[in-house]
Amino acid sequence: MIDYQAKLNPVARDMKPSGIRKFFEIAATRKDCISLGVGEPDFVTPEKFSRAGIQSILDGKTQYTANAGLMELRKAISKYLDGFIGVHYDPASEIIVTVGASEGLDAAFRAVCAPGDEVLVPEPCFVCYAPLVSLTGATPVAVKCHIEDEFKLNPAEVEAAITDKTKAIIVAFPNNPTGGVMEKADLEALVPIIEKHDLMVFSDEIYGELVYNGLQFTSIASIGNMRERTIVLSGFSKAFAMTGWRLGYICAPKPVMDVVYKIHQYGIMCAPTAAQYAALAALEESFKDDFAEVKEMRSKYDERRRYLVDRLNAMGLTCFEPRGAFYAFPCVKSTGMDGEQFALALLDAKNVAVVPGGAFGDSGKDFIRISYAYSVEAIKKALDKIEEFLAEIGK
Repeated sequence: MIDYQAKLNPVARDMKPSGIRKFFEIAATRKDCISLGVGEPDFVTPEKFSRAGIQSILDGKTQYTANAGLMELRKAISKYLDGFIGVHYDPASEIIVTVGASEGLDAAFRAVCAPGDEVLVPEPCFVCYAPLVSLTGATPVAVKCHIEDEFKLNPAEVEAAITDKTKAIIVAFPNNPTGGVMEKADLEALVPIIEKHDLMVFSDEIYGELVYNGLQFTSIASIGNMRERTIVLSGFSKAFAMTGWRLGYICAPKPVMDVVYKIHQYGIMCAPTAAQYAALAALEESFKDDFAEVKEMRSKYDERRRYLVDRLNAMGLTCFEPRGAFYAFPCVKSTGMDGEQFALALLDAKNVAVVPGGAFGDSGKDFIRISYAYSVEAIKKALDKIEEFLAEIGK
């Protein structure tokens, strides 16, 4: 008999499965379960974006594109970023279209990180960062973000986490799962530390378009000389309601992109052709109407956000007001349970699914993540059941 454990890559073999997926495999077995856990828009991709993808297929545009993606799309992304973050990237050499922002993250980590390196990871954070860093042979080092700091990176704690092995830091704001946002002044406070220690920056900006309360999104690449040491990662999934199209992009100075290009070329070839044409239409049509669809969806998220946070706080689950993305991250410590215990008990008692905060790192263990990428009606129904649950357990 083959000893498969001995044959497998020990880093991949011992990697923990996604805490999100693990939990929702349980929820999926429950009939009529109400889920507030999925991190994707409930909106359908706007029709004019979808039709462009469909038409490309009907027109016979079903071959590979250039490895880096359609030049027209890269030009549109460059134009978009010129206006959105105020940073210019050469579409010919500094932009690659990826299979979602996730592929971009994987390629970026593999291009920069090597065995023996350390990468600072803000925590709580998206579930893929630490595992993907580990697969490169580098070591992810958690830097805790605290509710008292509005879940922002604290410069002093970043400085304290740096060693002579630290090569890079992940900056992921607006944040999944907390909804925390690093504003321009917050990022400016990090820059001297990053420059002092000669760090590279992975800036995950997938939720950049989704900020509230009049905030203006700032990319760390736009500050001072940070463009030269920053890899920007984003995509069309969240703001354009295109999760299933799997279209993202990565932008960085040419010497970095030359390496990313080889990884992307050998591992992926190119992003799906039809999805690229849909993304091109998403940008071109949005340029014409000043991003009306994006603004409308953001307005709906904002309405849900305010309702959700008000209800959670009113029922005694202390909830930081998220400034971006589409997640709330209430603390459940007052119930005497941690996030996983609370989520399992809630699912068992009320058939409502939320994500345990521990899925996003140890610092999230006393929290749960609730997505408000659902209708107000669905959110209200779920919150009514959560309120009943709290009453029944006497908290």
